[in-house]
Amino acid sequence: MTWSTGLLGFVAGLLISVATAPVGVSGAVFLLPAQVSVLGVPSPAVTPTNLLSNVVSCPGALLRYRRGGALRGPLTRLLVAGAVPGVVIGAVVRVFAVPGPTVFRAFVAVLLFPLGAWLCVRTLRPVRRTDEAAPLSPRATRALALAVGIAGGVYGIGGGSLIGPVLVGRGVPVAKVAPAALACTFVTSLAGAGAYALLSLTATGDIAPDWALGLACGLGGLCGGYLGARLQPRLPEKALRLLLGVLALGIGLLYAVRAAS
Repeated sequence: MTWSTGLLGFVAGLLISVATAPVGVSGAVFLLPAQVSVLGVPSPAVTPTNLLSNVVSCPGALLRYRRGGALRGPLTRLLVAGAVPGVVIGAVVRVFAVPGPTVFRAFVAVLLFPLGAWLCVRTLRPVRRTDEAAPLSPRATRALALAVGIAGGVYGIGGGSLIGPVLVGRGVPVAKVAPAALACTFVTSLAGAGAYALLSLTATGDIAPDWALGLACGLGGLCGGYLGARLQPRLPEKALRLLLGVLALGIGLLYAVRAAS
C-alpha cells in the first residue's frame, strides 16, 4: 500500500463515518465500493478488509455512546446474539461458495431504496396513530440480526445500514437503534475478520484482509465515528430519521446502478 492510497482510505473513512455514525451506520456499505473500484482491493479479500476497518472505526462512536449509557439494554444483546453466528456462516459461504456480487447488489437496492423512501415519507408528513408500526418481537429481531450477520460475513458490511432503517421504521427511536446497531457491527466485524484470518490458513486465493489499508480506513472511521456520535444528541429525532432515510435511498441507488452495470 502506498502512502497516497492509505491517505485516501483514511479520508474516505473519516468523511463517511461523520455522516453515518449518528444513525448507527458504520459506513462500510459506502466504503466497500470505494475499496473495490478506487483502492483496488481484490476479491474476496475486500470483505475481511472492510470488516477490519469496522473493527478499528467503531470504538470511537461506541466510546461516546457508552459515556451516555446508551449501550445498555436488551436491543444490543439481541442484535449481537443473532448476528455473530450469522457472520461466521457468511464468511464460510464467501470463501467456499464464492457468490457473485450482482445478486447482493440487487438485494441491497431492492431492500433499501423503497425502505428509505418510506422512511423519508413517514418522517416528512404527519403520522397518524393508525400509521404507527408495532415494534418487532425479540425473536423477529434476533432472526433479522442473523440474516444481517450472514450478509455482513459474505460481503463485508457492518449491517447497521440494513438493520437500522427496519428498526426505526418499526417505531424504535434512533437514539436507541444507533448505539445498538454500532455495537452489533463492531462485534460481528471482529468475529468476521477473525473467521477470514483462520480460513486464509486453509484455503487459497486473496482471502486474508489488506491489513494496512483496513487499518487506514478504520482510523479515519475512528475519528469520524467519535465526531458523528458526539453530534447525535444535538440533532432532533426527525432530522436523524430523515438522514437515515436519505442514506438508505443513496445506498439503494448506488447498488442498483452497480448491479445494472
